[in-house]
Amino acid sequence: MTIQMKTSDFDYALPAELIAQEPAAQRSASRLMVVRTDREQFEHRRFTDLVDYLKPGDTLVINDTKVIPARLLGVKEGTGARVEALLLKQLDNRRWEALVRPGKKIVVGTRLVFKEGLLSCEVLDSTGYGGRVLQFAWDGQFEEVLDQVGLMPVPPYIRKPLLDRDRYQTVYARLSGSAAAPTAGLHFSDELLSRIKDKGIAVAPVLLHVGLGTFRPVKVEDITRHRMHAEFYEVSAEAAEIISKTRERGGRVIAVGTTTTRCLESAAAADGRVCQGSGWTEIFIYPGYRFKAIDGMVTNFHLPRSTLLMMVAALAGREKILAAYQEAVEMRYRFFSFGDAMLII
Repeated sequence: MTIQMKTSDFDYALPAELIAQEPAAQRSASRLMVVRTDREQFEHRRFTDLVDYLKPGDTLVINDTKVIPARLLGVKEGTGARVEALLLKQLDNRRWEALVRPGKKIVVGTRLVFKEGLLSCEVLDSTGYGGRVLQFAWDGQFEEVLDQVGLMPVPPYIRKPLLDRDRYQTVYARLSGSAAAPTAGLHFSDELLSRIKDKGIAVAPVLLHVGLGTFRPVKVEDITRHRMHAEFYEVSAEAAEIISKTRERGGRVIAVGTTTTRCLESAAAADGRVCQGSGWTEIFIYPGYRFKAIDGMVTNFHLPRSTLLMMVAALAGREKILAAYQEAVEMRYRFFSFGDAMLII
């Protein structure tokens, strides 16, 4: 018998003061809750203790995407009305899909101007999810102009200004393209990664550019009716080989974050073998899903009713995850992007 999952089944009460407004003083200074799928009790450690839970022969898989300053504040040409655009997906050299505000007033043909004309665009089309296709114009190198004009796209629940934009970037960020950070990776310092490698644990980078699919809210009660927005992923031949050899020697594959998990599960064959390749994934993981590629996950504490909470519930069990979240609230863990971490093994 199929059990229908509802969005309300993934709700929980969170006091607003537990939403972290800034990063920890040091990257690896966060707390770590350990959720074991074969035990009832939860363990409470520091993030640097992650090393104790990894074994020689395991592989830690990271997402080395780089966040772009994707939030653009500007005005409508002609009226001077304030507008905002969030770049989501690059279509070609000049065209991007974006979310815009105020959406209803930014129609096809509207011109938007940012930073006194350093960057401008015309609205070419609307998308099926309520976004817009924007065609940009600028002088010089786009990346340099965007760096001057754009802001780091921290989530709206973070109301404190981000003083150091590098803190919304992993230390191993490589290829630009994300509209949000793969936040589980923010806890890793170069020193901690060195300790992990020194213990005989491989670290394999894959790529998933974080876009609307990751942070779009679920607006339907029947979760099977929710449709994910496509995100680009890539698994190199080297990463696929490292993961394959890990499996052969009986090691575990531990994914750092939900975006890494989406990448690996999208690239996995039916037998669990992770294949080299790239493409666009719309995979939606919720309870009932059978994981093919991963044995565990490092993750943050996610928003109520979100696809990310549904994914971790698929790995550890809905009741166990909700119990862990309740205990995290009672023990005053910090939640969301700049918050504390969880290890599910």
